[in-house]
Amino acid sequence: MASFSLPKSILALLVILTLASSSLGARPRKLDVWIPNPNDYPGDSYLLKYHNGEVLQGNIPVYIIWYGDFLSPQKSIIIDFLNSLTSNTWGQSNPSVAQWWSTIDQLYLSKVSNQQTQINLGNQIDWSYWWGKYLTMSQIAQIASNAGTPRGGITLVLTAKDVTVEEFCSSHCAFHGSDQSAGTTFIWVGNSESQCPGQCAWPFHQPLYGPQSPPLVPPNGDVGIEGMIINLASMLAGAVSNPFGNGYYQGSTEAPMEACTACPGVYGRGAYPGYAGQLWTDSTTGASYNANGFNGREYLLPAIFDPTMATCSTLN
Repeated sequence: MASFSLPKSILALLVILTLASSSLGARPRKLDVWIPNPNDYPGDSYLLKYHNGEVLQGNIPVYIIWYGDFLSPQKSIIIDFLNSLTSNTWGQSNPSVAQWWSTIDQLYLSKVSNQQTQINLGNQIDWSYWWGKYLTMSQIAQIASNAGTPRGGITLVLTAKDVTVEEFCSSHCAFHGSDQSAGTTFIWVGNSESQCPGQCAWPFHQPLYGPQSPPLVPPNGDVGIEGMIINLASMLAGAVSNPFGNGYYQGSTEAPMEACTACPGVYGRGAYPGYAGQLWTDSTTGASYNANGFNGREYLLPAIFDPTMATCSTLN
């Protein structure tokens, strides 16, 4: 596994901001779109620390709410990714999704206890357009609360490309929050294909800001879903290591950064603004990726911040 120093400036940085929720006592951490200042340098604010709160460990049930119309192939890409998040590497060539997940376990979760952590896919619910095609963040929390996810679990609320979510694209790509009284967390990720792929699906789409380089070929052939995978991976890392806002994070509680969003725009060794880093290339399709999954899938996953070395750790 490769490690390197955090870049001094980043293309379309994704930042997590903490907001108070009005309904469920949740405090969403948002994956925000931010245009960096080239003069920003890492300093003490990049020391990602443990704040003595809970983390999610053991067998974590993950329930999915599909909101809007998702094609079966799109669902399969996401489900295969979730099924690849396991300590069992059988069926996955290295570098693997499982290897990426074990790094989160090693760098964060195992510091709290020695439980082995893995994702167990639970119920899936199709909500069509139950509440229309515009949702507020508080409605996302309410939708998540209807999944029946057990204590210690995570609910994924995934919205289709024609669903507009409050502040989606204008300021964020995804967020995670929690219902601490129920002991559950939730993640929302939207499909940005037709709304803001240059902000939330880079590097598989021409960037809206910053250096302009050709987009990479998506490994599963769907730009919007590939963007969802990247953002979902980032939010999963944050949800397990900082589920209730008092686990692992850096910076202030008002604007914390977490395990993956502390390495924005970094996917491979040598990344810099406008360049995702050294990646593997599929010899047949020309697609770029850095992790293998089940069913022969290939995925692009974000770097993980190593708090012990203050570096971004990549799979290659």
